[in-house]
Amino acid sequence: MSLKVRITEDMKAAMRAKDTERLGAIRMLTAAMKQKEVDERVELDDAMVVGIVDKLIKQRKDSIEAYQKAERQDLADKEAAEMAVLQAYLPARLSADEIKAAVATLVQTLAAELGRPLTGADMGKIMGAAKAQFTGKADMGQVSAAIKAALA
Repeated sequence: MSLKVRITEDMKAAMRAKDTERLGAIRMLTAAMKQKEVDERVELDDAMVVGIVDKLIKQRKDSIEAYQKAERQDLADKEAAEMAVLQAYLPARLSADEIKAAVATLVQTLAAELGRPLTGADMGKIMGAAKAQFTGKADMGQVSAAIKAALA
């Protein structure tokens, strides 16, 4: 079953169970998916759906941080609940050690292709390759930190 179908089925189940918080989060996700389909005139595959979920989770993290700074714990809790629902649609994440090892391999491969050691100026090239490899599998903030550490 595709991720898109699973999300639709979960939405129907939340409606039947009258779980308004879960239903709201899933509806927000389906709205974002439909918006992407309409804007780009494409049929979403699982990788694109995971990208949308990642983006929405990042937005929730930013909102939680802002609400906590403004001492609005009620709103921060609501965002955290939405984030928990969204995280169920992500594939298993890589651990920090797995990310570090994969980034080291990626850096070595790119250095071999370029025929020289990589420097901080090559960060964009490495991030481009890393984004293709790690999208949906790892938090890109952790990947970026691992790349900076590998280049240092």
